[in-house]
Amino acid sequence: MTKLQSVARPKTPDNLQYEPGITEQIQAMTASFQILILGYGEMGHAMEYLLKDHHQLAIWNKFPNAGFSSAVIEESAPHANIVLFCLPVNPHQEVVQQIAPLLKKTCLCVSIAKGLDETGKTAAQIFAQNLAENQPYALLYGPMISEEIRAGRYAFGQLGCRDLAAFQTMEACFCHTKLYIAHTFDITGISWSVILKNVYAMAFGMADELKETLIKLITFMVRQAHHERNQYITVRPEPVEGLDQSLLKLGDNVRGYLAVVALQELSQIVLTLGGQADSPYHLAGLGDLITTATSESSHHHELGRRLTRD
Repeated sequence: MTKLQSVARPKTPDNLQYEPGITEQIQAMTASFQILILGYGEMGHAMEYLLKDHHQLAIWNKFPNAGFSSAVIEESAPHANIVLFCLPVNPHQEVVQQIAPLLKKTCLCVSIAKGLDETGKTAAQIFAQNLAENQPYALLYGPMISEEIRAGRYAFGQLGCRDLAAFQTMEACFCHTKLYIAHTFDITGISWSVILKNVYAMAFGMADELKETLIKLITFMVRQAHHERNQYITVRPEPVEGLDQSLLKLGDNVRGYLAVVALQELSQIVLTLGGQADSPYHLAGLGDLITTATSESSHHHELGRRLTRD
């Protein structure tokens, strides 16, 4: 699906919004890039699906699967216009240090890694400390479930970068796809938004599991009580004497409360860490939180459920 107009974007610190002109849009539609994808896991496959028809791709994987021929970094990196880091954050520093001397000065490095490495650094901090001083880099975060991307469904990302030229490059890169991106200058804000939203997604999983656990427990208690009286009963959703029925109301209402409290707290944390207080309310924060907290394929939502069960 061809995109002729940009989606609405968060305002820049100068209270301005970037909207490309017709000439820029035409140039974007005809642009073709040499792209090096680092990592061939779920998101590596998703990026390949999005980009293979309009760009020249090289894909590197540290541990190639059977039947997969991995690109050689030393051969592919010098020619790349864009390097997509579809890797966990832990190996970022090693890979960045390996690839940095090989890159063209204009090559854009983009990471989708959410989290901290073993030393407590974000992907943005690793880029800033290990790439050449003027090497452009960006972070791409938001509701982008890989299974849905590969199924041809829409996805939405927020690109954090300090240079609008980098955003224009990535917008041109994805202009033929169903991945729509918005821009923000607040790299720190989106970095911490995507890290901490996983914690809150676990809280949503805990709430959902606790509700179901209580219902199972109540059902067992009712059956056990009537079994002891040698009476057969079909359990119905009726009040149980001596039980606080408000416990059964934990589901949807608590989700709404969790969402508000999570965003308020996240906004305060992001501001304290040097980001903008409104960053958690955009795609990398609220957008990704809702998807992670409600999707059946969410790892962190399931982790919250498992923690409650255990």
